[in-house]
Amino acid sequence: MNLTFTDNNEGRVRKIPRPLRHLNTDIIPMFFRRRSAKPDTAKIQADIALRTAKVVHLTHNDFDAVGADAVHRIRFKNEGVYTVFSSVGKFPMYLDIISQIAGNGDTLSISDLSYRKGIDQHLRRLKQKGWRIEWRDHHRWHEDEIGLVKSIVDHLHIDTGRCACGICASDLTPDDVITQEIALVVCDYDLWKHQDPRSGVLGLVLQRHENREHVRDMLMLGVFDDKKIRSEYEDIMREMNRVMERTKRAASILGTKYRTVVTPMYGYPSETAAYLRKELGSDIEVLVSQSGKFSIRSVPNISHKIAREFGGGGHPNAAGGFFNFTLTDKILLRLFKKNQWFEKIARYADTIQK
Repeated sequence: MNLTFTDNNEGRVRKIPRPLRHLNTDIIPMFFRRRSAKPDTAKIQADIALRTAKVVHLTHNDFDAVGADAVHRIRFKNEGVYTVFSSVGKFPMYLDIISQIAGNGDTLSISDLSYRKGIDQHLRRLKQKGWRIEWRDHHRWHEDEIGLVKSIVDHLHIDTGRCACGICASDLTPDDVITQEIALVVCDYDLWKHQDPRSGVLGLVLQRHENREHVRDMLMLGVFDDKKIRSEYEDIMREMNRVMERTKRAASILGTKYRTVVTPMYGYPSETAAYLRKELGSDIEVLVSQSGKFSIRSVPNISHKIAREFGGGGHPNAAGGFFNFTLTDKILLRLFKKNQWFEKIARYADTIQK
């Protein structure tokens, strides 16, 4: 008897591939349950509605964002800052939440998050609600996107030559010694310079999001290393070495024009991509999570072009996007470390000129 299931993405009954027919379908919901806690959007909405802070800082969730938040809190220490750390995918959702709340002339400062299609609708509602909007980013934007957003917001600063923290420091605290040093350390990591050893330690420690507030508070004091940071770094290094070996074993080497390594993501995407490049001599590294989110790094300046094809964006050498996984895709990735999207992204990469 054939085993079937309903594909939620496509709304029709499909046969499970022969190698998967031994699976107990009763365990599938638990098998693919999200491990990370969802953001408490109701609390965030209530906090912003009842805020006493005059600045709401909506930013990404990495080292660059943490540095940008430290700059904001130094600049607006009297006005107060309420911070929302957001993934790229949840950015429109947070804008929608804030657009339902009265701004009363307060500032919504967006940093380290790039333009998304349809975002102008949220921005217009925010303006109608009385928010002042400032946006600072260092990702690649199209000229029409810049023109559209500039016509709505109060301040827009795009600079692909610096990290977002560097843009914030230049705009908000140009004469502050601490924020300028923060920007130097953050940009060293975010732009892959790796000349300052402090940046590597902090960038790795912030792979664990529970460390964000501690690192940010230390940065505000001009402190780049302490006992907690060092302890977290040493623990992560032990774990990361195991993750890298596991990722290498699962990797698929694809492509013809470019040597593209596609592999499941088990953590530490930037560091793992660098390791794979060194070990496997790849031109492009794509690390794919169980949800379909992927992180891409490349030697040729094409990461952002590849990511845009799959609903994402980023920088020429580092970007991210999303695969629209079906249940079958998730099962195949978990059991066989690959699915149809591995070949799709490798083939698309081969069509792009440097």
